[in-house]
Amino acid sequence: MSARIAVLASGGGTNLQTLLDYFNGGKGPEGVQDAARVALVVSDRADAGALERARRTGVPERVIPVGGRAEDDVVHDTIEAFQAAGVELVALAGYLRRIPAAVVARYRGRVVNVHPALLPAFGGQGMYGLRVHAAVLAAGCTVSGASVHMVDEQYDTGPILLQWPVPVLASDAPETLAARVLEVEHRIYAPAVEALARALARGEPVPSLRLREPAGFRLARWEPPAVSDVRKTLGIS
Repeated sequence: MSARIAVLASGGGTNLQTLLDYFNGGKGPEGVQDAARVALVVSDRADAGALERARRTGVPERVIPVGGRAEDDVVHDTIEAFQAAGVELVALAGYLRRIPAAVVARYRGRVVNVHPALLPAFGGQGMYGLRVHAAVLAAGCTVSGASVHMVDEQYDTGPILLQWPVPVLASDAPETLAARVLEVEHRIYAPAVEALARALARGEPVPSLRLREPAGFRLARWEPPAVSDVRKTLGIS
């Protein structure tokens, strides 16, 4: 039986769309629907574009407001929604709220996020969107990238599942670097979630691949990875 995924998103949901396409939309590799499916989309904002993406795909969606509410109420509503949908895995896709500790504890080892930098650098509270890329440029880095990591009680501190590098160009502004990193996020996130689902189904350890410079990586010849190459790296080709 495929694992049922809840995706949490606060914004437009482009990373959500890659998960929907991969697991529910027939655009993933053969057999991927045996591993996992998106069963629920949750947002803290009623106007989030992610909710419309869920509706178009026929995936149930739920708004769980966070601001101005007691954390216990947020925890109750979140766990209730997850249980009603039979959720086994949780994927954050541009979700800008901290996951309450009680939810993390309930789904320990089953909550995953994608971050637009090579953690542990350029992570933590407030490090999202263009802020991350501006910080990378201000630090003079020549390489950035994307990280898929497990979620714990803090921001961006959980174990890293997979990282993929992205060159920083001398001409980059935060917006141009963000676009290049986002393309990599779209290539690596769904396969990493698939690998996690398959590992958990077999009772095996979660994969951990911190690829800062995979074989053949060259700044001058860089291009986004093929999904097939990411799956091969994760051992699920």
